Amino acid sequence: MLLYWNKYAQRLGDKGYKIMESLLLINDPKLNGTAITIELPNEGSKLDFEKELNGLLGHLKGHLHNHDITIEVIVNESVESKRNFNDQDRYNRLLEINPNIELLRTTFGLDLDA
Repeated sequence: MLLYWNKYAQRLGDKGYKIMESLLLINDPKLNGTAITIELPNEGSKLDFEKELNGLLGHLKGHLHNHDITIEVIVNESVESKRNFNDQDRYNRLLEINPNIELLRTTFGLDLDA
């Protein structure tokens, strides 16, 4: 299920629907039988998610060959998204995404303290 969930998110991202892609990938959905539960951080996110819900359900039902699948959205305002607060945190996050950042920094003598 998670594989097709992520493929759908990637397909939306490729089409330019970056907000919906990020909502699908904000955390992993939990599967309990045929019920899928996803936690979102606020009501606005839930409304945006529900606009794409039918497309997602159709995609999952078709690829998983299970037409009993349901998706429940839970709003959990206490879910904190990981935020980068200083330059070092941002650099570490970029380094996780692309290790070649270190090569760029050393090649051009870039420093975070500047």
